Amino acid sequence: MPIFILFLLIPIAGLVYISWHLWCILPLTAAIRWSVIALCWICVFMLFVSIGGTIDKLPMPIATCIYEISTSSIFVLLYAVMLFLVLDIGRIVRLVPKSWLYDNWISSLAIFVFLFAIFTYGNHNYRKKIRQPVSVTTTKDLKKDMRLVLVSDLHLGYHNQKEEFSRWVDMINSEHPDAVLVAGDIIDRSIRPLLHQNMAEEFRRINAPVYACLGNHEFYSGLKESEQFYKDAGITLLRDTSVLLKENLRIIGRDDRTNLRRKKVSQLVSPAIENEFTILLDHQPYHLEEAEQSGIDYQFSGHTHHGQVWPISWITEAIYEDAFGAWQRGSTQYYVSSGLGIWGGKFRIGTRSEYIVLTVSKES
Repeated sequence: MPIFILFLLIPIAGLVYISWHLWCILPLTAAIRWSVIALCWICVFMLFVSIGGTIDKLPMPIATCIYEISTSSIFVLLYAVMLFLVLDIGRIVRLVPKSWLYDNWISSLAIFVFLFAIFTYGNHNYRKKIRQPVSVTTTKDLKKDMRLVLVSDLHLGYHNQKEEFSRWVDMINSEHPDAVLVAGDIIDRSIRPLLHQNMAEEFRRINAPVYACLGNHEFYSGLKESEQFYKDAGITLLRDTSVLLKENLRIIGRDDRTNLRRKKVSQLVSPAIENEFTILLDHQPYHLEEAEQSGIDYQFSGHTHHGQVWPISWITEAIYEDAFGAWQRGSTQYYVSSGLGIWGGKFRIGTRSEYIVLTVSKES
């Protein structure tokens, strides 16, 4: 309950702050200013419809529109608050004239252009998928070099739909991988748009076996429904289980930490770990020392999105030991992905959307 209250109070505080500035700065009639402010409040508060079950009862085009607008508005609100804070500080230290913030067409237009430009860039940057090659060598008895595509946080749903996912599948297939590993959050919040668009059919176009662990969003969308979708999509779901490939590479999928009764990493390790190259899929990158202590060779995680937009990326970097990119603890190597997809508004500012092409080869 305290987290929910905080989640509610933060955007309300931001809306109050922005509403006051909009009232002051817009050189319009009172009726038009009230309309603009009301529209801002409606856009943000539609978010509670988006994350609740109500959206699934609406026609798909309307549900998609509400999701896109409401989740995008949160990021616009964040940047609007930051921008007005800078202007307020500038006014206090007498760098910004007071007239800039009151009944000013030029300031109003400049603020609109700035926000439009930065979010146009953010959307373009999100749609650009970065290919991140990673090479790892091992002394273990690997039967042949392995080429794996690693992805996380697809967040397929009302915003990332079948047409976009089809492009991702083409990118994955172009790598000709031996296997595809997914570190959770395939589903965004609702299974409905995936079923409506027959997203499982697209997964079956991937020309390699697909192995995945669960993320926290699969729990939000309904565990039973999520597991059925994985099955229909031809995905091998690993929930505190593992599979040994014939090349002597073992993939362990750890259940998400949403399940408080999930097993420890040490309980998932095979007795033959000294001979097998072992990859751990664990959606949320907490307690990285567990993989190191258990002798895991490589851990792949996601979840953080690297904050999606700056300066939220600073927060994730403060929370996690590794919020993004490659890391190493002892002989265990890690990669925390910022994700191929994204939650909510399709913006990447100061972060990137990526997929990892991992080559594992035997040391000569």
